[in-house]
Amino acid sequence: MDALFLGTPLVVWIGGGLALYMAWAIGANDVANAMGTSVGSGALTIRQAVLVAGILEFGGAFLAGGFVTDTVRKGILDVSRLEPDLVLYGMLGALASAATLLLGATRLGLPISTTHSIVGAIVGFGAVGLGIDAVNWAKVAEIAASWLTSPLIGGVVAFLIFNLVRKLILDRTDPVAAARRWGPYFYGVVFFVIGLVTLFKGLKNLELDYDLPQALTGAGALALLGFLLGSIFLRRVRVREGERPLQNVERLFVVLQVLTACAVAFAHGSNDVANAIGPFAAIVSVAAGAELGGKAPVAPWMLILGGMGIVIGLATWGYRVMETVGKKITELTPSRGFAAELAAALTIVLASRLGIPVSTTHILVGAVLGVGLARGIGALDLGVVGKILVSWVATLPIAAVLSIVFYYFFKGLLSP
Repeated sequence: MDALFLGTPLVVWIGGGLALYMAWAIGANDVANAMGTSVGSGALTIRQAVLVAGILEFGGAFLAGGFVTDTVRKGILDVSRLEPDLVLYGMLGALASAATLLLGATRLGLPISTTHSIVGAIVGFGAVGLGIDAVNWAKVAEIAASWLTSPLIGGVVAFLIFNLVRKLILDRTDPVAAARRWGPYFYGVVFFVIGLVTLFKGLKNLELDYDLPQALTGAGALALLGFLLGSIFLRRVRVREGERPLQNVERLFVVLQVLTACAVAFAHGSNDVANAIGPFAAIVSVAAGAELGGKAPVAPWMLILGGMGIVIGLATWGYRVMETVGKKITELTPSRGFAAELAAALTIVLASRLGIPVSTTHILVGAVLGVGLARGIGALDLGVVGKILVSWVATLPIAAVLSIVFYYFFKGLLSP
């Protein structure tokens, strides 16, 4: 522990502060997406959403964040060409630029991709520090294209799920009886998806080697548990007199929606904490004189730092993006929010297994759009949608330009 405080280079202290800043920005912008639909539908208040998401995001970051991380996210730069000074100044610039962009978007209530922000930042300092040819532009194009593929897949899946819910339950003569009949199956599906999200996404940083049959077996057992719990729960729920049947049905979807949102939050914490801790771990390794490779060790205190920053960001500014995702794109109810959350979770699982680069932010927003489109184009606020799309396209280039500015700033500040 003494080595952490005594004789620590200034660059490590600055890097730690910027990692906390980045984690705060992730909490303020990205984490809010996981709970935005729950707030918009009325399933949770903002205070409840902050508490639930805070616990799960921190748990995901600390318990499953992993003790080894990529030194350069997504293989954007050739690690063998990185010099120590470039790593130090570049990673500081990447953290500062990505965090600043995220907080600027949060101030405007715009949900943008954390991964796109850090990738754009790495492209920026890599292009000026190593040359344009050092950037893996094919990989950058693949990641950039995910702003189209992510919402498209999420939106289509959400559209189909909500139409299924509407056909089986909401449009029936006795929707309460239909909910009690079909509800246990939805519980089973939710538990199944939670199992897959956790095994394929939430625990991958722990390098737990689950093959597909093992994962499906575990998720299948959870699905059976979900079906049984759903049957018990739905039998015990009392219909409130004086309420319209659909109001009673919507209350039944609250638990499903919150459960799915919790799974997404845990998986998000376990994965996206690396966007804050990865560059910092590289800085610490280089400052300690270690030879930089494709991976860098992550100390438990780094995961705690990242987890704390995420929770603080969510608690302070998270409400801004929650309001956009949950209330401004389209009107949400628990059944619509459930369809969006389940679609997001399914898309995350599918993309994770197929190796498709997707953004959780873009998936969730696309899922909300899909639910809105199921009710007709008039159910969407196209002005808000347009602003979000513009912010997605602008994320990579703005992050790159900011990174170049911060790279030269830190180089001038810290170089001998």
